[in-house]
Formats: sequence, structure tokens, C-alpha cells
Amino acid sequence: MLEGFPKRIISLVPSTTETLFDLGLENEVIGITKFCKYPKDKLKGCLKVGGTKTFHFDRVEKLQPDLIIANKEENRKEDIEALEKQFPVWVSDICNIVDSQEMIRSIGGITNRQERATKIITDIDSGFERITQKLQPKKVLYFIWRNPYMVAGKGTFIDSILTKIGFENIAPESRYPKLDQETIEQLNKKVDLILLSSEPFPFKEKYLAEFQEIFPGKEIRLVDGEMFCWPGSRLKYASKYLLETFFT
Repeated sequence: MLEGFPKRIISLVPSTTETLFDLGLENEVIGITKFCKYPKDKLKGCLKVGGTKTFHFDRVEKLQPDLIIANKEENRKEDIEALEKQFPVWVSDICNIVDSQEMIRSIGGITNRQERATKIITDIDSGFERITQKLQPKKVLYFIWRNPYMVAGKGTFIDSILTKIGFENIAPESRYPKLDQETIEQLNKKVDLILLSSEPFPFKEKYLAEFQEIFPGKEIRLVDGEMFCWPGSRLKYASKYLLETFFT
């Protein structure tokens, strides 16, 4: 249990790190991962404790945090359990936009930043409300990997974003299914829009011709993966990006 509000916070989740700073906790965040990159101008004073799945316990111990923030999917269960033996650990479990907003609200309460948390949540809601006024339903496939081809399926945060903006994700399975040639041919008959994400596989313009050959006559777009798969306060920027990309 926490005694008072935390003053020494380690974030093991890049998207949560950004959220902590947006909540006004720049003085409290002392440790981050090597993958934390926002806000770019405010991370220099934080010690990097390693990756999301390969952090260094000795660096964590050196910092003596009074709160560590982790995530069920980003971090390994065994690592979280090891940390819990020494430090208070708060673990998020985010599958959709509602979960993300609840995470912001919860961290706001834990850190005495309730007012800022409410403002962020309100901004997210307002941004997506502007999109719902311009919905253009389309059947989509969101590619996250090449060789083998993999897409974001049901039950993912990406799927919740697609649904929120009125798209129908026609991935054949939940989570992140691989697509064989037969499945691709079947999906090609009904898909309207192919989205190629910038992460985790870095799709770029050179791959457009390849997908135009696989899905002839279909609309194909490169998209910023962070705007589809980063929960937390980045959703404020995601709604603006999505509105400009698909509805203007």
C-alpha cells in the first residue's frame, strides 16, 4: 500500500510515461525504459532502467521508487511479481479506449492529479466525438507485420480504435492472426481499405506496390502506428490525426 502520494515513480510503459508527464508529474518520474520517447524534451533527467521486458533490477533498486507503473501486456508477469516483493507496483490492463481512460483516471487519483486526469479524458472524448459526426463505414485490415503477414484482430487496442471511428475490422481471428494465401484471397473479396502500420513492422512507401498487387483495386494507406496502439494521453493527438487522415 502507498503511504501518501508517490514522489519517486518508475514507468515501465512508454505510453504511460507520456501520460505521467501530461498529468504534471515531471518532477516525480525518475525512471523510464529505453523505449520511452515522449515528451522528448523532458526525459533527459530520467534514468533508463532498460527495456519493457529486459529492464535491470539493480537500476530499479538504486532509484528506490515508491511507485512502479507496469502493464500486463508490455511487461512480463515474472518480472512484475519480482518487483512487487520490494516495491509498490501498479499494473494496468488495457484492451480498449475505455480501459485507457480508466487508467488515466486511476493514476490521476493515485498521484493527486485528478483534475488534470479529468481534463485529459474530456479532451479525448471531445476529439472522438468530432469523428463520429463524419463516419464513413469501411471494411478494413490493419497490417502489423510482413513475412509472415499479420494483422490486428479482435480484442486488441487497435481494433477498439478502428471500431470507434466506424470501421469494421474483418480480421479472421482475435489478437494478431497470421494470414495465409487462401485467407488473403477470401478477405480480398470484401475488404475496402488496407492499413499498413509504422510499427511494429516499419511499413514504408516501398511496400505499397507489393500490397497493391496482393489487393488490386483496393485503397491502401500507410498509417502512424502510435495513433492506433498507444493508450493514455496520446489519444488526444490520435483523434486529431484520425480526423485529418480519414475524414477531411
